Amino acid sequence: MKILLLGGSSFLGRAFAAEALDRGHEVTTFNRGRSATDLPGVEAVRGDRDSADDLARLVDGRHWDAVVDTSAQQPAQVVTSAGLLRERVGHYTFVSSVHAFSDWPAEVVTEDSPLHPCPADTPPDQPPANPLKAGCERAVLENFGADRALILNSGLLIGPYENGGRLPWWLERMARGGQVLAPGDPARTMQVIDVRDFAAFGADLLIAGTTGRYVTTAPPGRLTFGEWLETCRAVAGAADTELVWVADEPLLTEGPDQVQPWLELPLWAPDVPELAGVWLADTTRAQAAGLRCRSFAETARDTWEWLRTRGPAEDTTPDGRKGRPESAHKQGIEPAKEQRLLAAHGRAA
Repeated sequence: MKILLLGGSSFLGRAFAAEALDRGHEVTTFNRGRSATDLPGVEAVRGDRDSADDLARLVDGRHWDAVVDTSAQQPAQVVTSAGLLRERVGHYTFVSSVHAFSDWPAEVVTEDSPLHPCPADTPPDQPPANPLKAGCERAVLENFGADRALILNSGLLIGPYENGGRLPWWLERMARGGQVLAPGDPARTMQVIDVRDFAAFGADLLIAGTTGRYVTTAPPGRLTFGEWLETCRAVAGAADTELVWVADEPLLTEGPDQVQPWLELPLWAPDVPELAGVWLADTTRAQAAGLRCRSFAETARDTWEWLRTRGPAEDTTPDGRKGRPESAHKQGIEPAKEQRLLAAHGRAA
């Protein structure tokens, strides 16, 4: 099978490329070559998906059985790429997000939940607050139709080569030792999915020519935040690290030490009404279609091994520009602020 990946070099795109190559398929990737290095074995075509000329060069004389779009952020990008690929590709897999649903994260979402009212012709460069993934989905369906399109509404992806920095931050924070601020309720459940499991499920559906929509993340209730932190501590070999649990309320109190959920303490989702459904997306349809998720312990071990063994080349982009490590995104609380909160509110586990 001939598969085109729009993206294909970093994190999710890399996982799809690895999955397809392992299954013996021919893989073409289309990206700028700036985020990461393409895997050996792919046909790498360099170009910018925002450039009509680059896209025209990509499709010139080429046809594929399927395309997987992991990189679109703006509906206009999908309008252009899907329009050019409509007669050159049989099947379009678009990786969307649970963010596309208007009820999320306040309510439980399913494949039938309403989308944000973002049209396919939304102009480019809209602010991030605009629910653009919903517009991207509409652009795919308008160009390929429901009988040729697969939409995967992704939950939170973690694993080796993670470029969001959430799991890497917690692993590296545990490795630094000392008292670690553990926020909220350790019994609150989470939904995270290993990027490799997501790619394997997507590849299964793509190869079968499956269409429709699937909420694609781990089933609810499989993992608690307490288990997340304890596993990170164990995997990082941080025997002298002490978890200090602090309830939601003091961390949310307005003032200089108010903590920003999700960013300062990655994946901390306080127990508040506006986040009531954040970790409860309904995955029944995906599970029935074959979605299988490995244990978080396996994902954490593999991610920690990647963090320990990646070389200095990870800090430089393929075109030679100075980059930054995958885990160096602006995640995590400032150490001084963490210590102030521990001193004021902490109670050791």
